Amino acid sequence: MMLDLLGGFGEKGRTSVAVSSGGDRILLDAGIRVGASGPAYYPALEGSAADIDALFISHAHEDHVGALSWLLSRGYAGPIFMTAETRDEAPATLAAYADAGDLSRFPFPGDRIELFEPGDMLKIGNLTISTGRSGHVVGGVWFAVDDGDSRVAYSADVVPDSNVFVMDRIPNCDLLILDASYGADPIAGAARARQISEWVARHPQGCLLPTPLSGRSLELIAALPGPFAIHASMRSSLQAQIDASASLLPGVPGILRHRLAEAPDWTDVDPLPALPLLADDGMGEAGPSSRLLPRAGEAGYPVLLTGHLPAGSPGDLLHAAGRADWVRMPTHPTLSGNVGIWEKAGRPAALGHSCAPDLLDELKSHIPSLLTNYRTGQRIAVPQGSNP
Repeated sequence: MMLDLLGGFGEKGRTSVAVSSGGDRILLDAGIRVGASGPAYYPALEGSAADIDALFISHAHEDHVGALSWLLSRGYAGPIFMTAETRDEAPATLAAYADAGDLSRFPFPGDRIELFEPGDMLKIGNLTISTGRSGHVVGGVWFAVDDGDSRVAYSADVVPDSNVFVMDRIPNCDLLILDASYGADPIAGAARARQISEWVARHPQGCLLPTPLSGRSLELIAALPGPFAIHASMRSSLQAQIDASASLLPGVPGILRHRLAEAPDWTDVDPLPALPLLADDGMGEAGPSSRLLPRAGEAGYPVLLTGHLPAGSPGDLLHAAGRADWVRMPTHPTLSGNVGIWEKAGRPAALGHSCAPDLLDELKSHIPSLLTNYRTGQRIAVPQGSNP
């Protein structure tokens, strides 16, 4: 079994991995890299995509699905596997991040989507693809690919200690691709959530909380210390996420449903509220927050950023200018989470995706089998049968 690392290795964004065995070849995710341009915006796929037998999408965030129209423009003609929640959210992601020309010629291909549920086992040629809940977003999954001789597990984005979502155990494997977004960050998610709650409590006059539409929004709703408002355009999506209760921890749907029902809607014509205001997306690149961040900056309305800030993004610029604070809400594994995933998978050889090289080096001191020198554009053989 061979892997082509097409995006997200030694960098954050455009996450994509091709898996080949015998005459079979599949693609796991097809993301874009926010802040990049030209070829660096897309997976490092040379030539046509016509030799790919199947595409599997882990979830609908831009760094995992944003290159779908681009991939179709490169000749991909096979099936597209995703959960129902990912199917429902992906068109909005493409509208925000796909090239307008690609999206016009290759809109979201609803008739080619093959739906599966987390926990299902899928088959392409001699490849068996296992799936499990990721703990990152509703409908989000990890993939484990087995060709009978070896198994690679690709985490995509996972959260083993979420206060909202369920993550299923990643199985034993011969090569584990970890979500290394935070490197060796030792601070647990619960501590970060307290920091966010305390920051919000210190701003009773109201504040803006830019957030992705899916995933982190529910984490923030669970962490906020009191009443809050939401941008009106988010309500139907948030309600649908809460209703997908199989992805949520026991007891959480009822709590979130009550909190959302009490939250007032806010629209762009309203004055900035004296409440925490949730608006997507988290970087200010698209959605309501792309309009709200400049408005908040001009009005002196407090802003708290809680996720990844690509260099040059509106959120990054506002933070660099000292007009926004930043406390990360963990929606990826911290150190203990990744060490736990690796140990439960049998301590196999490992790669880290979505992580800068210096942070990978720090993580290696805790995960000795981590291979830190692989980068986007390289190929790696999966060890055979060392960890069945």
